[in-house]
Amino acid sequence: MPATLREVAERAGVSVRTVSNVVNDFPQVAPETRARVQRALDELGYQPNAVARTLRRGRSGLIALVLPELDVPYFAELTRAVIEQAASAGYTVVVDQTDGDPVRERELVMRGNRAAMFDGLIFNPLALGDADLRDRPSSTPVVLLGERVVQGGLDHIMIDNVGAAELATRHLIDLGRQRIAAIGDQSDESRKTGQLRTRGYRSALHAAGLDVVPELIRPTEFFHRSDGAAAMAELLALPDPPDAVFCYNDLLALGALRTILSRGLRVPEDIALVGFDDIEDGRYSTPSLTTIRPDKTQIAKHAVQLLLSRLDGDQSPPAELAADYDLAVRESTGETTAH
Repeated sequence: MPATLREVAERAGVSVRTVSNVVNDFPQVAPETRARVQRALDELGYQPNAVARTLRRGRSGLIALVLPELDVPYFAELTRAVIEQAASAGYTVVVDQTDGDPVRERELVMRGNRAAMFDGLIFNPLALGDADLRDRPSSTPVVLLGERVVQGGLDHIMIDNVGAAELATRHLIDLGRQRIAAIGDQSDESRKTGQLRTRGYRSALHAAGLDVVPELIRPTEFFHRSDGAAAMAELLALPDPPDAVFCYNDLLALGALRTILSRGLRVPEDIALVGFDDIEDGRYSTPSLTTIRPDKTQIAKHAVQLLLSRLDGDQSPPAELAADYDLAVRESTGETTAH
């Protein structure tokens, strides 16, 4: 049986209210009394009832994590990180997906009754714009992820996609590659990430004095393996195929890798390959995948901390935080490194 507040109070020689004040971190407890109560808590192995605590605060103890696609490994790995961060603060995460559908995004995030179930939301939108989120009637705190909304008046965690794409492309340039292709450009305004990564790709080529060849920039409808495989087939059908490819996520790169190898070509000897996201599959592919590595743990930590600070009454202006990233160099560009 877990220890009760009354048992802790008896062990510490204080009232139940004093124990409650210590458990809830209220300031009106003398330091020596707090130390004595904490010692009793530790000795008895007391575990606070998180549900009761959240209910006393008028909260459900639930955070919603709303993502475009749950079967994309990047989002699956990010979900794990968010759940771990929320759990350490005593919150449970409820996960849902929108498939980028604007009706579903509005229902889950803005006006739907389901949104009232949650204390706050961490949301990666594809379809909703600045005005949608700025004018939403709900007072539920929201932290945005991704690139779709950048001026919505809400806390926002993002990655410098332009800078990261420049880093990936510059790595290929430094290897001496001359015809560097890009897979993942997207003209749809709702898919901002592809546009930003194309901008970084172009910037790196310009800085190196290399021409931007339109036929080497291949758009894709989605960032899935099949899209990468099809785009790579188009590139290999060119009279002068590329000698390197920057793919806008690791799934595109894995699809491209499959096509390259199926044609009897070698990676990286014939075509060097770089992805983006550092999903686990890329670390164990053959060859292992060089990739941009966003700090997913940092993204999750920032998102949960910002959300909880709003729940605790933080009225400071919305924060715009850029998560760290680096380049994990592996076999697909000629290096052998640890996973």
